[in-house]
Amino acid sequence: MTGVIHFLLNGIKRRVTEVTPAMTVLQYLREREGMIGTKEGCAEGDCGACTVVVCRVEDGRPVYHAVNSCLLLLPQLDGAAVYTVEGLADQRGELHPVQQALLDSDGTQCGFCTPGIVMSMAAFQQSGETATDDHIHEMLSGNLCRCTGYRSIVAACRRLAADTADAPAPLMESPSLIETLTSCADYRDDNLIFLTPCSLTELAGVAAQHPQAQFLAGGTDLGLLFSKHRKQPTALISTSRVAEMKRISVVADALEIGGAVTYTEALPYLDEHLPQFADLVRRIGSRQIRNLGTIAGNLANASPIGDTPPCLIALEAILTLQSASGSRSVPAEGFITGYRKTVLQPGEFIESIRIPRLRPNQQFFAYKISKRFDQDISTTIGAFRIELQNSVVRDLRAVFGGMAAQPARATCAEKIVIGRPWTPETLAGIDAEVARDFSPIDDHRGSAAYRLRAAANLFRRLQLETTVTSPVRLELL
Repeated sequence: MTGVIHFLLNGIKRRVTEVTPAMTVLQYLREREGMIGTKEGCAEGDCGACTVVVCRVEDGRPVYHAVNSCLLLLPQLDGAAVYTVEGLADQRGELHPVQQALLDSDGTQCGFCTPGIVMSMAAFQQSGETATDDHIHEMLSGNLCRCTGYRSIVAACRRLAADTADAPAPLMESPSLIETLTSCADYRDDNLIFLTPCSLTELAGVAAQHPQAQFLAGGTDLGLLFSKHRKQPTALISTSRVAEMKRISVVADALEIGGAVTYTEALPYLDEHLPQFADLVRRIGSRQIRNLGTIAGNLANASPIGDTPPCLIALEAILTLQSASGSRSVPAEGFITGYRKTVLQPGEFIESIRIPRLRPNQQFFAYKISKRFDQDISTTIGAFRIELQNSVVRDLRAVFGGMAAQPARATCAEKIVIGRPWTPETLAGIDAEVARDFSPIDDHRGSAAYRLRAAANLFRRLQLETTVTSPVRLELL
């Protein structure tokens, strides 16, 4: 074993050396620390029973995020503070306001999910967000409870907001303690090397030295290898500390998002410039997932049902790929080459994503069809960038996921629309054109016939929403 992981656990320093880097934070808490309040429910980041709060200092202030400890590897805690349900009550044993609010509102029944809900609420309280019903419901979407029906839990959130109208006391008494922790760039045992470079140059260098390594850009999918499948690669390279890849910039003609920027960090920018993209991101996964996952990771995963690739292709995004030998630019449309395949070469990674800003006559829409509204895998997803002038379609890029081995444009459907009046009559033959574009499969999420009909209907929905005076968002009904 080589390397030392330093972090704070409920305010107390931990120095870990004899733990495999393949151990999840959930395993460590339960097996090594005896903190069994954090539960394993699904082991894939869906149920929220394993939620803990991770704190890092950003721009001199502590920032708290709820995360799924079942998907988080122990080395990812290096240099951070982590809080579990055992760490909320004070030294006299008095309950934390979040715990007291749940107790007073009868927000617990069997109690299995309660610790995770408590930690999600604690992170929400520290965020300073207004406790509107929309924010509360979104915050709770990553915590499944089969007993309460959520009414009492929502009531607890409202009670907490009313009782702590002023800024809540931070979980950390002294955030400067985090800054005293020594960073570990190389932690390994005989089976797994976990590397955490801090600059673009370092990242390119270690990637060249370990071309077989997999990049960990959040780990919300890669983490399943450890939590669910009990498998592991031989080397992991985390991008989370690469400063150059944590940047977001808005320039005259584009929004540029670094390869290590999380969904949560990107959302304020997407809300401002591409609100429909932002709405979609909120459905990709819960806050716990969005606090770890990255757009670049979703791209590199190259899943045919990944949610962001269709959007990036429709928006003509450009990717900057970096390696020790230099950088190159690749359009998002040409990045994914097949099922789980990309143009990335060994040692190469996504440095940044450049999304062109919409022109005055352009609009962007993204529609996700899934069995469950929140944090469910798509049956199909449609992303559309449309340019209208005098009610005529001047340009259209229509991209679908879940319809083929990789996200793809509906080129036949595009052709019958471009240059024609944007009316229902223009879409009379859209079903046949979509069937020419795609030959989807039958699976448990939907049959091929269902996918084809749904994709064709998304064109009709697009036409309706871009022509009626007061567009209706079906998700709000």
